[in-house]
Amino acid sequence: MEPVAHALNVLYAVSTLALLALGLAIVFGLLGVLNLAHGELIMIGAYCAHVVQSAGLPYLAAVPLALAVCGVLGWAVERWLVSPLYQRPFDTLVVTWGLSLLIRKSVEAGFGMSFKSLTEPVSGTVQVLGTVYPSYRLMLIAVSVAALAALIAWYGRSRTGVRLRAMVGNPELARAMGIPVRRYSAWTFVIGTCVAGLGGVMIAPLVPVQPFMGLDFILQSFFVLVVGGLGSAVGLLAGAAIIGGTNSMVSALFDATSGYLVVLTLAILFLWLRPHGLHARA
Repeated sequence: MEPVAHALNVLYAVSTLALLALGLAIVFGLLGVLNLAHGELIMIGAYCAHVVQSAGLPYLAAVPLALAVCGVLGWAVERWLVSPLYQRPFDTLVVTWGLSLLIRKSVEAGFGMSFKSLTEPVSGTVQVLGTVYPSYRLMLIAVSVAALAALIAWYGRSRTGVRLRAMVGNPELARAMGIPVRRYSAWTFVIGTCVAGLGGVMIAPLVPVQPFMGLDFILQSFFVLVVGGLGSAVGLLAGAAIIGGTNSMVSALFDATSGYLVVLTLAILFLWLRPHGLHARA
């Protein structure tokens, strides 16, 4: 493989993995809820893209559909399942695991077990430094980088971002200062679910869309947080760079199974030697 193509593949893997892990990082890092249904939310976004494309509508119509479906689902789950369990992390893990099974079986009942293949909304190739590369992948890289940069800037500089950091650092003090902790927690969870759904819309044309696709994405997202650390944008990017870059390079040199085995080994080593990751929030 040409060096430029290989570098673009690594950049694609890192940027898209960071975006896919972002929803889990928001919910887990800010609320302490390990949402095991995160992969299924990505899968819902992918099926929204399938529904839109099957109906002959413009691919962009999948974006508001995924936002609506994942937003309503996230609001309902946070209000009736997660909200009473915020101080009980193991219970939230069990509840979201059960939710993931329910979503998966519901999609199986509605769409069957067969793989769905989607057409890339942006076709063709572009020459980059003399190397031909798919246009849609380049667009995904640009969108992922722009979305991550915008969210990080908003969280770091906006008034709402300051209030969120105060809520995460000391919820009781934030509540005493008049910050609506309950409402902010709910919106944080909903935003995390919507980001997962949008990630599913973006990657749907590049992966086989099927009910079990979420399992791989929840594992990869968890590996990113294990390596990078919780509650830190730098940690998210570092984890995505290590996991996504390593997986891409090893898979290119050997095969996909070898790449997965190497990143699994890395995650285990980090859990053992550096359980808080590289850049955990202070």
